[in-house]
Amino acid sequence: MSHDFRVALVTCANFPDLWDDDHPLRDALRERGVIVDAVRWDDASADWSRYDLTVLRSPWDYVARRDAFVEWARGVPRLANPGDIVAWNTDKRYLSDLAAAGIPIIPTEFVAPGEAWTAPAEGEWVVKPTISAGSQDTGRYALPAQRALAEAHVERLTAGGRTAMIQPYLAAVDTSGETAVLCTPDATGELTFSHAIRKGAMLNAPGQGAKDPGAETITTRTPAPAELELAERVLATIPGGAKRLLYARVDMIPGPDGSPMLIELELTEPSLFLRTAPGAAGRLADAILNRL
Repeated sequence: MSHDFRVALVTCANFPDLWDDDHPLRDALRERGVIVDAVRWDDASADWSRYDLTVLRSPWDYVARRDAFVEWARGVPRLANPGDIVAWNTDKRYLSDLAAAGIPIIPTEFVAPGEAWTAPAEGEWVVKPTISAGSQDTGRYALPAQRALAEAHVERLTAGGRTAMIQPYLAAVDTSGETAVLCTPDATGELTFSHAIRKGAMLNAPGQGAKDPGAETITTRTPAPAELELAERVLATIPGGAKRLLYARVDMIPGPDGSPMLIELELTEPSLFLRTAPGAAGRLADAILNRL
């Protein structure tokens, strides 16, 4: 079956042939007669207008060039997910918008360049930049013993012109792990539940940084009703509506009372764990065909 549709799967120089987890999507599209190219987002020779759809997948080197990346995304004619979503979602200050809409997020303090931060008296805390991917520049600190390290981390980020965010480390990540709820469009275009995974802890012991991307333990998971309900509530708050999206990943963890809290809403370049869930790549390929 041939449609002569042409789709670009967007990647970066580190993964010229796409991240391994995206190969099932590439293959499923080709099986459906779609012409698929892997293209770097910053490839100056790319002609994005020749693609019927451009799908963001693994452009993970954008973090240091986020402004250029957002400008690029806004200029691509048919981008999934769209450029305005990329601009909103690549800065984790969007969590404030979700909190204001009543979504339970992990309590988060933001410290902008030029602002001072005083570490809490005790507890375990996570420090990271609001613009990052794959746990880059993220640290976990036990206070008061590692107060100086935590404060130096925040100062290093803000001195570099970045906004820092500080959150309590939730112990449930070591026992329950994170739940990522993956949603893709159904036949009507509405984002619906596709599959879910359990992700093990990404951060090492306090003061020892994060694991390498891809090194965390991923297994399939059946989400609890409360987790699916939270995912639905989160999708309902997305600027411009969730129906414009080709995928969404809602990451959550049990809070102190056991009910799920949002860690991140990933709408730009999340791993979709297509190898973990049989049929998921085919569902996403069908959603792309529907859109085409």
